[in-house]
Amino acid sequence: MRHTILAAALAALVAGAAGAESAAVETAALGTAPAAEAPEVRGPVTNLPMPRFVSMKASEGYARRGPSSTHRIDWVFVRRNMPLRVVGEYGHWRRVQDREGAGGWMHYSLLSGNRTVIVEAGELLLHRRPAPEAPVAARLARGVIAWLGECAGGWCEVEVGEAEGWAAQAALWGVEPGEVRE
Repeated sequence: MRHTILAAALAALVAGAAGAESAAVETAALGTAPAAEAPEVRGPVTNLPMPRFVSMKASEGYARRGPSSTHRIDWVFVRRNMPLRVVGEYGHWRRVQDREGAGGWMHYSLLSGNRTVIVEAGELLLHRRPAPEAPVAARLARGVIAWLGECAGGWCEVEVGEAEGWAAQAALWGVEPGEVRE
C-alpha cells in the first residue's frame, strides 16, 4: 500500500512538472514574459517562507535520513545557536542544511526561530554604523556565531557577547543576500 501511495505521489509530481514545462513552452510561443517575481514558497506544515533560516536551540541535535526517530542518524550538530536553513517540512520534522550543505531531518523542538549568523570571512570587522568608513567596534574570526539584528542596504547588525556592531551582509551565512530585517 505504501509503495502505491508513493508511486501515485511521484506520478502526480512528474505530471505537474510536465504541465509546468508545457506552460512555459506555451508562454514562450505566445511571446509573453513570465511574471518578474515568482510567488513566495510556503511550508506545507507551518505556512512559513521556504527556505528560511533558524538556529539550533539545543547543544546537540541529530540530523536523520528521514522524518522520524526510526531513521538513521547522518549528522550530529553540536553547536548551540548554529544557523541552519530549513528546506523541507513534514509533520514535526524539518529538513535542514548547514552552511556546507550537510544536514537531514531534525525534530522541530531542537530548532528556534531566533536568528543567528556565522562569520564566513577570515576576519570580519564590526562597525559602529552601517558604513565601511565608520569606526571599528570589534573584529570577529571565521566561524563565530552571532545574533542577527536588523539588516538593510547590504549591512546587518550583529551581537556576540559584549560586542555589537554592523557587518557586511555578504560576509555572513544565515541571512539571504539582500534580505531586509527591521
